[in-house]
Amino acid sequence: MRKRTLQPAILALALTPTMIGADPQTTPWINMYGNPGGLIDMPTAEVAQDARLVTGLSYFGGTTKTALTFQVTPKLSGSFRYSALNGFDAGPRYTLPSYYDRSFDLHYQLFEETRYRPAIALGLRDLLGTGLYEGEYIVATKSIGKKLRLTGGLGWGRLGSHNTATTFGTRPSELLGGGGIPNYDRWFRGPMAPFAGISYQHNARLSFAAEYSSDAYLRENGDMFAVKSPVNLGINYKLNNTVQFGAAYMYGSTFGLNVAITLDPKSAPVIGGNDPAPQPVALRKKTAIADLGWTFEADQKAQITKALANALAREGIKLEGLKLAATKAEIMIHNERYDIDSQAIGRTMRVMSRVLPASVATFTVTQSSRGMPTGSVALARADLEALENAPASAILQRASFSAQSRARDFEIAQGRFPRLAWSFGPLVKLSAFDPDSPVRADLVAHLEGQYHISPGWVASGAFTYKLGGNLDGLPEGRTGFVAVDPAYPVRSDARLYASGSGPKIDHLTLARYGRLSDNLYSRVTVGYLEQMYAGASGELLWKPVNSRLAIGAELNYVAQRDYDQQFGTRGYKIATGHISAYYDLGNGFHTQLDAGRYLAGDWGVTTSLDREFGNGWRIGAYVTKTNLSSESFGEGSFDKGIRITVPMSWAIGSATKRSAPLTIQSLTRDGGARLNVNGRLYQSIRSSHGADMAKTWGRFWR
Repeated sequence: MRKRTLQPAILALALTPTMIGADPQTTPWINMYGNPGGLIDMPTAEVAQDARLVTGLSYFGGTTKTALTFQVTPKLSGSFRYSALNGFDAGPRYTLPSYYDRSFDLHYQLFEETRYRPAIALGLRDLLGTGLYEGEYIVATKSIGKKLRLTGGLGWGRLGSHNTATTFGTRPSELLGGGGIPNYDRWFRGPMAPFAGISYQHNARLSFAAEYSSDAYLRENGDMFAVKSPVNLGINYKLNNTVQFGAAYMYGSTFGLNVAITLDPKSAPVIGGNDPAPQPVALRKKTAIADLGWTFEADQKAQITKALANALAREGIKLEGLKLAATKAEIMIHNERYDIDSQAIGRTMRVMSRVLPASVATFTVTQSSRGMPTGSVALARADLEALENAPASAILQRASFSAQSRARDFEIAQGRFPRLAWSFGPLVKLSAFDPDSPVRADLVAHLEGQYHISPGWVASGAFTYKLGGNLDGLPEGRTGFVAVDPAYPVRSDARLYASGSGPKIDHLTLARYGRLSDNLYSRVTVGYLEQMYAGASGELLWKPVNSRLAIGAELNYVAQRDYDQQFGTRGYKIATGHISAYYDLGNGFHTQLDAGRYLAGDWGVTTSLDREFGNGWRIGAYVTKTNLSSESFGEGSFDKGIRITVPMSWAIGSATKRSAPLTIQSLTRDGGARLNVNGRLYQSIRSSHGADMAKTWGRFWR
């Protein structure tokens, strides 16, 4: 009965926003589990600085742990861990020399530290894994002065296995096969034991720790290393704000080492950036504002258009269309350089102030995605002149956002259509968590191009040639503790698509994008849609320009492609589709819900939650559950993953639209598999709308 009362309480606490003025007890240190904390193997009530992303690598006693930890909110952190245990006995079903295990943790700081009260936190280790590292805890940490911190707590599961104080009900002890299912029937049940620790911050770079562990390492003791003492001693050294090292003497018999790399999505490594300064706003002479003489000169409009196009091109912005009148001007642009749209708008309006005649009093800039107008921003020219040196928030109050323009409203700039954009270079394709080889990769030569035929019409293609790698060594069908999936192999035969060198057609499509009304957008794509499927895909999206909510619908009919990725197809054909809801939760959090039919014919729902930052960083997770059973799905039980997008502009300090996306998920499975189509509407449109533009408006004057 205890678990029934704790589970909703934990969920409620995780969703409770941080109190205004709260100051969570933070730490720069990472322990052997990859969690924030100043001790060694035991948890503390400390948290990392908000939004910190940490990759940790540790080794001791034959176990290597690789962890990724994100401070989701000031009080809530989540950790994904991949462990390799050399010589671990996992039973007769697992005969490899190393046992590989995935696990996921949550840590929530219930109360911040006050003058008399310690910080108090609640944690769940391995709540979605096999149960190898499962353990729950409640822990308190109190500062004594500025350098010393004392920690004490109570643990269950692994953390209740040494010097047990009492027992709360019964707790299953066997491993959970392929894992992936929340093991809530074990939370805060079974033996409970105390743990404690002390940490001393010598200076900004060096700290020491000692702890009394409540983990007896029952499964590892003897086969992997000997547990002779519950006392661990450790030292941490911070090389800089990014890299830290740790060393410890553990359990009276072995040494442990760890290293952690910390990234802060909120702070760029290049302060101020490397972009050239924008041109200043040109101030008009009062006597010139009423001069409309230019409107009577036949060649003036053509000259203005040419000058505007040339000036914008120097900023990395393409002029696609112009609608010019005596007192107002609207231009349609294609932003090729700036990953933050507000920066592109700001630079465009500065250029307009320098090129357009003084009588033009209102500027409107409409952004274009694949030749389709999306969002528009309008400003009075006088406001632009008066507020250039004011905070960006001042000009935001004067801006007007809309989405009423159509491509037919503009005179298309000369030379914009048709046009070709292409790129060529190396590309690495990754696969993780294969039990035979935790990381597999192929290096390919990658040629990609887009041919913009006319507004809204785009032909796109990508071609690869394998230079080397081992993705073709992926296991056949399912691996782990279950038989091969009885569902049709819509994704799990990835190794066959990775076989051979090529050349291969990654995708080859023709797409039509359009605006059906102010709030309704459309896309139709036909051809070889992705590496494994060819066919047709259609999409509708309802997205008001100032709304946090968007609704989409997608319908696809596809055939599975031949393994050589040339022009042939196989016998498997299927209709798939989803209804999608997108909602901006505020405070940088965004959620998406997709419900429909997947590639294996299974029906279900995908839920995702992302934290998004004004500089383009995105960190989130998704879960897909369909009517395909856990037994049929195989190891992992259902589809889930972590996804991270790092904007290259953040890393190099110069404006670019390139990014480095990374998805961390289990082995490719057939359940919950969705078609991969380039150019889906929502991400193409939302950044130019007012609801999103306001978040990044600080870049307007950059």
